[in-house]
Amino acid sequence: MTDNKEPELDAIPAPEGPTEIIESDYEIGQDNIETNIGPFGLDIHNPVFVISGLTVVAFVLLTLAFQTEVEPLFNNLRNWLTQTFDWFFLLSGNIFVILCLVLIVTPMGKVRLGGKDATPDFSYVGWFSMLFAAGMGIGLMFYGVSEPISHFTSSLGGTTVENGVRTDWAPLGGAEGNAAEAARLGMAATIFHWGLHPWAIYAVVALSLAIFSFNKGLPLTIRSVFYPIFGERVWGWTGHIIDILAVFATLFGLATSLGIGAQQANAGLGLLFGFPESNTTMVFLIIAITGLALISVVAGLDAGVKRLSEINMVLAILLLLFVILVGPTIAILTGFFQNLWAYVEYLPALSMPFGREDANFSQGWTSFYWAWWISWSPFVGMFIARVSRGRTVREFITCVLIIPSLVSVLWMTSFGGTAIDQIVNQGYTAVSDAALELKLFEMLAPLPLASLTSFVGICLVIVFFVTSSDSGSLVIDTMTAGGKVNAPTPQRVFWASFEGIVAIALLLGGGLGALQAMAVSTGFPFTIIILLACVALVKGLMSEVKHA
Repeated sequence: MTDNKEPELDAIPAPEGPTEIIESDYEIGQDNIETNIGPFGLDIHNPVFVISGLTVVAFVLLTLAFQTEVEPLFNNLRNWLTQTFDWFFLLSGNIFVILCLVLIVTPMGKVRLGGKDATPDFSYVGWFSMLFAAGMGIGLMFYGVSEPISHFTSSLGGTTVENGVRTDWAPLGGAEGNAAEAARLGMAATIFHWGLHPWAIYAVVALSLAIFSFNKGLPLTIRSVFYPIFGERVWGWTGHIIDILAVFATLFGLATSLGIGAQQANAGLGLLFGFPESNTTMVFLIIAITGLALISVVAGLDAGVKRLSEINMVLAILLLLFVILVGPTIAILTGFFQNLWAYVEYLPALSMPFGREDANFSQGWTSFYWAWWISWSPFVGMFIARVSRGRTVREFITCVLIIPSLVSVLWMTSFGGTAIDQIVNQGYTAVSDAALELKLFEMLAPLPLASLTSFVGICLVIVFFVTSSDSGSLVIDTMTAGGKVNAPTPQRVFWASFEGIVAIALLLGGGLGALQAMAVSTGFPFTIIILLACVALVKGLMSEVKHA
């Protein structure tokens, strides 16, 4: 929640103080097509909007027309990418973390986003709350209980070898028969997927966007980051391809989250109110959630996203505090520090890209996660960049890495730790036996006010997606409008609608496997884009050091 006097984020201000402005003949929107069709105006980038829009429409039509045929195709695509390029995803994640740590301790950390004289747009409290909000999403609701439990039970079961190949899902070597160590390893593996690595991905993208927009005076689009590498070619087809890939990554990353959220909301409503668990129910849920997102889009940024984000943050904090207070409080509070230490202890082994024996875990969990985070990075990165003007690079990276990571650790420790305690100390097995989308509700079931807290959980899932869809459609629209941040509302309505439509198509064309397949397949090429962005970022920062 921000101070009342804090500014809107509609315009990108000029740098304050000396900076190395990039002189370019390009003007924002120069390649745009502007038309007025009745009361509706359009201001779209040619060819980014045209190619992205037509491709997405064609993808939806083909997926819906050939539902039976595409399901094995999606599953095979996901398996091939995660099995063949697991080392690439893991190595890239490590590079992003190392780069962030290097930037903190070098002179480049002194560079201020927006110029030497720039002042922060938001107070620390406002800024931290938005980083916190960015770190909380459908993923934490879906995986907050299910992932720690999955890793705990697979670790406890130990390793299984058939025909010389490990078939178990335990991280590393597991901890067969040792409940305490299985819990440590399970929580360390979970934190690994929600800690430094994903936030380093977001930090690299956000910092790159911020430097080249706020300090270099370029449009707030992904292509601008690559000016030090490609020069004026970023305004041509080289840049078009980069922005188109960013649109696809964001759209399919959001669609994956919406599909996962719909599954969990359907399961919760079935448990509480007897709703049938079926594709039909999930399609209606996605239509309803997308409808709410469209209302938020039309209402505008301040009335829509900001208000919903604040409501959701309050609900999330209340649910978190509830679980801490009525759950195993001492175990959660001590577990927070114990789990952090377990994470540090297991981090080198978990992040090793080569010679892994735990193929199911490193490919099925870690590779998918890294691709999913990367597919979200244009969206989250642009959001973080827009609220971080006036911060130094050192301040930015420290806060973006540490604050959301600690929130994730506390969330996972509270929800996952409570579920593990129920299994180990109370003999409550329903939470471990339940399907992934039901585990949150089964964990809440033995606690007081179970129906109320489960309903709050469903509301959180729904509102998380509404805010993500609203913000995501704004980011996609900015990229497909040539960097304009105030493009006509109908364009955002188009993208918000298609986030829902793509999710429906993927659910009907293969369920969770199809959703994950598209997140991985769009995340893979965008990983290469972010690795290139690391080079451009260092070049951009080095030119700014003399002004810091």
